[in-house]
Amino acid sequence: MDFITLTSNNIEDEHICCAISDKKSIEGYKAKKKWLTEQIEKGYVFTKLDVRGKVFIEYCPSEIAYLPIIADDYMVINCFWVSGKYKGCGYGKKLLDKCIQDSREKNKKGIVVLCSDKKRPFVSDKKFFVKHGFQVIDTAHPYFELLYITLDDNADKPKFIGTSKEGRCDDNGGFKVYYSNQCPYMNYYINLQSNISQEHGIKYETILIDSKEEARKCPSPFTIYSLFYRGKFITQELTAEKKFTKIIEELEGK
Repeated sequence: MDFITLTSNNIEDEHICCAISDKKSIEGYKAKKKWLTEQIEKGYVFTKLDVRGKVFIEYCPSEIAYLPIIADDYMVINCFWVSGKYKGCGYGKKLLDKCIQDSREKNKKGIVVLCSDKKRPFVSDKKFFVKHGFQVIDTAHPYFELLYITLDDNADKPKFIGTSKEGRCDDNGGFKVYYSNQCPYMNYYINLQSNISQEHGIKYETILIDSKEEARKCPSPFTIYSLFYRGKFITQELTAEKKFTKIIEELEGK
């Protein structure tokens, strides 16, 4: 099977893997495509297996990455997914090898990826990257880990920006969500959570991260979606009605 790299010429005709047939995420899917189109023009790479499934890698130069790190001349893996029947077929390694080769050709000093201490929803799998030579170089509250592999032994080691390590933001008296259009599920779940919060009489404030500068100021490394309550980080996991309601009940002591 062949791999396809999205360009400004073919992105309108190609699916972007996530939320392929999820009708409730149509608006988010459109927002992700628009975001991708803008980022591709800046050097962002989206490569996928030519199948109607979730087998893809997204990466970009650190200088345009929506990740609060200091990592000059590194490549940043933004999203990496191999699912369903395509697992265990070697496609993950092939996609990673393509990223490594591209990084070498572009004279990058290394590659970084955001993971967590164990397997968690929406976060890249640490075990896969460790297996292929990556190591933990920095950590952020409560469980985020920055992994890297060097392509230049003399390069400075990457690290999180300090404000992203603490897991704290300003206390607005309720929920505060930092998110970006990097994921097509954002629109649906944020609207859902906002409505549920309103039903419980809880403030639900959203902050759209729409530039690398805004991403570098995010109080969490996970700029795709980070949920805070009264200034404290709660989760990076998008949650549907039942689970989000349970979070509210636990936080409110009900």
